[in-house]
Amino acid sequence: MPEIQKSENGGGAKALPSHAKVVIIGGGVVGCSILFHLAKFGWKDAVLLERDELTSGSSWHAAGQIHTISSDPNISRLQGYTIDLYKEIEELSGHSVGLHMTGGFYLASNKTWYDYLKRERSKARYMGLSQEFISPQEVADRHPLIDPKHYIAALWDDQDGDLDPSGATYAFAKAAKVHGAQYFTHTPATKTIQRADGSWDVHTPRGTINAEHIVNCGGLWAREVGHMQGLNIPVQPMEHHYLLTEKIQAIADAPNRLPCGIDYEANIYFRQERDGLLLGTYEQRGTPWKVGGTPWDFGHELLQPNLEQIADRLEFAFERIPVLGEVGIRQAINGPFTFGPDGNPMIGPVPGMTNYWCAVGVMAGFCQGGGVGLTMAEWMIDGEPSIDVWAMDVARFGDWATPDWGTVKSTENYERRFVMTFPNETLPKGRLQKTTAIYDHLVAKGARMDQSFGLEHALWFANGPDDAHEAPSFERNRSHDYVAREVASVRADVGVIEVANFAKHEFKGPGARAYLDRILAGFIPKPGRVTLTPMLTEKGKLYGDLTVACYGAEHFMLFGSGTMQEAHRRWFERDLPADVHYRNVSEDWHGLALSGPKSRAVLAELTREDVSAAGFAFRDTKMTYVAGVPVILTRISFSGELGYEIYCKPQYLRRLTEAVELAGADQGLRWYGARALMSMRLEKGWGAWGLDFRPDFTAAEAGLDGFINWNKEFVGKTAAQAVRQPAKRLVNLTLEVEGIDVSNDEAILHNGAAVGYISSGGYAHHVGRSMAMGYVPTRLSAGGQRLEVEILGHMYSAEVQSAPLYDPEGLKMRS
Repeated sequence: MPEIQKSENGGGAKALPSHAKVVIIGGGVVGCSILFHLAKFGWKDAVLLERDELTSGSSWHAAGQIHTISSDPNISRLQGYTIDLYKEIEELSGHSVGLHMTGGFYLASNKTWYDYLKRERSKARYMGLSQEFISPQEVADRHPLIDPKHYIAALWDDQDGDLDPSGATYAFAKAAKVHGAQYFTHTPATKTIQRADGSWDVHTPRGTINAEHIVNCGGLWAREVGHMQGLNIPVQPMEHHYLLTEKIQAIADAPNRLPCGIDYEANIYFRQERDGLLLGTYEQRGTPWKVGGTPWDFGHELLQPNLEQIADRLEFAFERIPVLGEVGIRQAINGPFTFGPDGNPMIGPVPGMTNYWCAVGVMAGFCQGGGVGLTMAEWMIDGEPSIDVWAMDVARFGDWATPDWGTVKSTENYERRFVMTFPNETLPKGRLQKTTAIYDHLVAKGARMDQSFGLEHALWFANGPDDAHEAPSFERNRSHDYVAREVASVRADVGVIEVANFAKHEFKGPGARAYLDRILAGFIPKPGRVTLTPMLTEKGKLYGDLTVACYGAEHFMLFGSGTMQEAHRRWFERDLPADVHYRNVSEDWHGLALSGPKSRAVLAELTREDVSAAGFAFRDTKMTYVAGVPVILTRISFSGELGYEIYCKPQYLRRLTEAVELAGADQGLRWYGARALMSMRLEKGWGAWGLDFRPDFTAAEAGLDGFINWNKEFVGKTAAQAVRQPAKRLVNLTLEVEGIDVSNDEAILHNGAAVGYISSGGYAHHVGRSMAMGYVPTRLSAGGQRLEVEILGHMYSAEVQSAPLYDPEGLKMRS
């Protein structure tokens, strides 16, 4: 019999077990949801530890408004799942969640927000969500306190409503208990220590539990729980206000509960609360709370309200809901809740750690908590979630995401909660976190920069630093013509782009080839060559689109998505053999890529190597010297032209850059950025990781099955073989549209019905066409198939292309 210790379970005395499959630290809605899902799916030996009472921290004072809209479609799906789940846990637990499915609307008072809602409506079409536009008068009919004259449109969602935050949290916990899990209140985790076997000892004042896995669901204390293991999580509690009004007679007399709503321009959300209104807002100047750390003795407490912080928002509210100016404020709530740098949760296995998981920064816990619990349980039990949750994956941040940076970006995100962020918009805060040796050089040449995985990189080049500006928009903006000239230079002469933001993973050792042959689905090259290969999960889903290079019998390098580098490190390290040495060396290799018909001439001036077509063939690679500095030189190009990638250590990048510019001066060399690169790959019909290639899709669906070596065993082979004839496929489309292009997530329609969605797109400058990539049923994927794409509420004719529009045979890049 295992040794047991005294503690409390759900408020009653019960023994604390000495061992558990998993220990969850934190008893808010997220922790309780994870406990419920783990137990429901079979991990009944799960224990939750709460330092005080359940809901202590943020859950108890949440506004409780629920909705499905999110910037990421898969988060929207999980929010829909969460809302649908409440009835199940209420019935199972016998504890009311106080659910009111009133429906709700999203109000547009200007064209910009109307366009935003059109995009959301388009996403809802292919996701099957129940969203529809209603007129301002219909808004007033459903919610007579609203003055409709301020609005031009509204998006209605039947699934919106509100609930009792404490009731929902306790319902999750009690439902978990029904399935066999346990939760213990007044039992804080005080220390976490990992044993040599990978399990964890979780210390509490009432004893120690040894767990195979631990999950940090610390909420306001997520940082402090992380610190127990030397982990710095870049989340930040923010002060947040909402108001409860006194009785409003029209509400008291209403036959039905009023719907909830969001007014974006006014920056307010509102819902009925008893016979009054709850009104919340996100301040223009956010107030980070307890930057140095959350006190352990903080619990069911509120902060001192500061109505001056929201005075401007209240003026808007009084205009839009006039009755607010006639009733008093019954209570002003100011409570802290935790934000992440981009507003999305941070969940999953923490890279670089074994059996340590987190689910933190879930600021919309009552919209997302159920979905987070589902995802975490699938991930822990099955090894992967059922849908792509990259938008929430903790691995989207690296060690560059420091606590200070997290505070800056979390504050920015809080302030922009109801502020439009356009697809082509770059945000100003937390910049220059990581730069390369030529950052200043590129800016001086007119680079418009953005940040990716913390690193500054060029989007496009203006006529100098004073000219490097653009107005964010859903439509084409002033960068369009600048990108066009960059593409023209690459296609006609030669262009150069910095490639520091690609990931590089190095493998060495006698077992390296066998290991890569197992985890990669494609062919492993011989020394001096590179190949392209998918990497699959056990369920046959895409987990990487990589270039693998061989530099010797025991030496390989993988090149891939820079944003995925920590997720891939986590993947590689989970079962790395003893005879394989692996390192993420992305920071060790920066560099440049030369592209265009004159790129060979430029390179020939910089190296003693024979770079003729015969001497250095397409997909050749070697460690050599260029411009007098040691480099990795590879003949490959994402632009579709003859091209070379040249990687060097960061300290040599400036020297390499100056030499390339000098050698290219007589060849028409021009700098180009990410937008030109993305334009050129559309002309080639090449997908991009994170857009067209994601764990939502199989290799066959994404068109990458041609790179698979089916004559070997590899991770995911059985599952991949079962779907070699997929029901949907990635297609390349041309669109009949002027002045605007797709970005992503627009609906694809056939005969008026949504049949798929756009994964990426833009303007293909060389061929002069608006293009897109997207997933459609296989029966509609043949070349010449006519479809429609919805852009900002308008339907545009689209045609499936059977071959790339530019150099379909690939002769130029092989020349």
